[in-house]
Amino acid sequence: MSDIYIYHIPGKKIGVTRNLFKRVTQQQGYRPGEYEVLATSPDIEWISKEEMRLQRLHGYKVDFNSYANMAKQNKNKGKMKINVTDQTTTFPVPTTQLEAYLKDNKGFKFMVNDVEVRIDDKMITWLKRNARVSHFRKTRSYVYNKSMASFIEELTQESKFKVEKPINAPIASDNIFDLIRAWADERGIYKQGDTKTQYVKLMEESGELAQALLKNDEHEFIDAIGDMVVVLTNLARLKGFDIENCIARAYDEIKSRQGKMENGTFVKTTL
Repeated sequence: MSDIYIYHIPGKKIGVTRNLFKRVTQQQGYRPGEYEVLATSPDIEWISKEEMRLQRLHGYKVDFNSYANMAKQNKNKGKMKINVTDQTTTFPVPTTQLEAYLKDNKGFKFMVNDVEVRIDDKMITWLKRNARVSHFRKTRSYVYNKSMASFIEELTQESKFKVEKPINAPIASDNIFDLIRAWADERGIYKQGDTKTQYVKLMEESGELAQALLKNDEHEFIDAIGDMVVVLTNLARLKGFDIENCIARAYDEIKSRQGKMENGTFVKTTL
């Protein structure tokens, strides 16, 4: 079996490939010297675990779907049939069938203008909402690459707040809400955003939380909870409040509340 490589583009990512020249140089535009090889092995299971370990070590977002699982999925379902041009990515199904097609190809990765696209729940939701009917064939649908790359960049920025650590590990001493507000302010959310769009986003994240519960997916559950807190922080600020004060007021109301558990729900005692 041929060797598999774990490569590192400093400040960008850690990834895995069987063909460094094609994957890193041709597709992503990085020449030898602009990236480094961290490990090689023909053992795909070991490479997959080592990639995730190195991603944690270097502070990058850790892939939830391992390289080994991706390889098995792609082998079982074949290559996803898409047409990528400089401006658009076209799928071989109409918009009415796009969601089902994407779910069948969940986990598939491809490159668009030097940006890696991975078909996951968030990407499926975005593609479903932004796909258009092809001008040439109504049996096809497409999205604009620039818009898709911007969405992926937004997800990448949000992921910087999600530190891989044990679930019950203590939070950092810095006020995470201040960090969230600084991040949002730098991106113009408070100047150009509004409460309605943030509420819609909150509902989107709530839907992802429901999916995580149904699938018993611990990682997606953590992500969804975190995403909802980020959105609530921004929603409060857009109305002129700090989320800390909202939480404190809620706690003041419940701290002395009496009641009992009924069918898995706390029911307060009424006078």
